[in-house]
Amino acid sequence: MTPQGAGRLEVFLDGEKIFDRKEDEGGYPNWPKVNELKMIVAEKVYDFDAALTSD
Repeated sequence: MTPQGAGRLEVFLDGEKIFDRKEDEGGYPNWPKVNELKMIVAEKVYDFDAALTSD
């Protein structure tokens, strides 16, 4: 999470922006958006773990 000036909040995961408060119509993530973000993070963790165990 990267706080920016003027109330800007951006969330990056592995260099990919997964949330930007200014770009999101609602401003702050609602529960469905929070669940979507959790799924994105879980998929990245799973992919990372799978890459580690495949070596």
